[in-house]
Amino acid sequence: MLLLLAVLFVASQGLVYEPRRGLSLFDQFEGYNQFWNKTHANQEEKLARFEAFKINAKKIQIDNAKTRARGSGATFGFTKFSDWTSDEFKKLLGFVPKKPLTIVPAPEGLRAQAPTKAIDWVAAGMTTAVKDQGQCGSCWAFSTTETVESANLMAGRPKTNGSPQEIVDCDSTDAGCNGGDPQEALQWVVQQGGLDTDACYPYQAQDGTCASSQCTPSPNLKISTVTPIASDEGQIYTALSTSAGNGPMSICCDAEPWQNYQGGVMTADQCGTSIDHAIQLTGYSPNQGGYWIVRNSWGASWGENGFIYLSFGENTCGITSEVTAAHV
Repeated sequence: MLLLLAVLFVASQGLVYEPRRGLSLFDQFEGYNQFWNKTHANQEEKLARFEAFKINAKKIQIDNAKTRARGSGATFGFTKFSDWTSDEFKKLLGFVPKKPLTIVPAPEGLRAQAPTKAIDWVAAGMTTAVKDQGQCGSCWAFSTTETVESANLMAGRPKTNGSPQEIVDCDSTDAGCNGGDPQEALQWVVQQGGLDTDACYPYQAQDGTCASSQCTPSPNLKISTVTPIASDEGQIYTALSTSAGNGPMSICCDAEPWQNYQGGVMTADQCGTSIDHAIQLTGYSPNQGGYWIVRNSWGASWGENGFIYLSFGENTCGITSEVTAAHV
């Protein structure tokens, strides 16, 4: 039996399948399925997945060649999404703005001066564990939930997991698995008097009938104000800093190029500004010219243990497009 080699990155990255050299592309695909424990209903489905895998294998090769030629940037590999078509992947990207966004173009020439002081709200204990939205375009509900959780942690309240499913089911101004806007959803949490816990209203990764009457908003998941932050990276850094008291904030980005992200710092020329995904900004590092630390909702097996790094000073992936803080 052919031994298929896969490597598990545990120090700094999530799970990435690394096929042994010399394998045919189909054998790489077989190893990929084994690594991710993927099965197929029939041969037709398996072949369709193989076609998507081939397309992503080519993308990974091209993108990594560009990174090597540049000498910097993110690296790409076979993630759990590498057998998905681009259309399937786009369904995860559920940010639907309620109002026109201000897209600030990346600065030409030199990048903005990067701050020298690091910010790490994860290390400070101001976030919950990385979550997984599953095959539902509910990123906006997760970004909302995470921002509510962090606002309460910043206020000294006990760590409590909120319910993104309550927002998916009950926030009628947004569209559940078909997308929404965290800025609007945060206002909805204010109006509701808080958010239910995930324990009372567990996540289902699909649209459901609102059942919030069966739960009571947690005293550890209440917010009173929602504050939009200016579309400027310097001001975003200030808002994220310890002195501002905001803690982790909701942000939105162009995440279509993140399908095969393995790790490293993504630069502005590796993504665009077609804003389609809501996530949480949790920190900043002055290393490698400065980069933002962004928490995703695709599980800890993706990216840098569930996080992605975006270059500072380039409006990378349109990170300045909609930034929102919340307070208790």
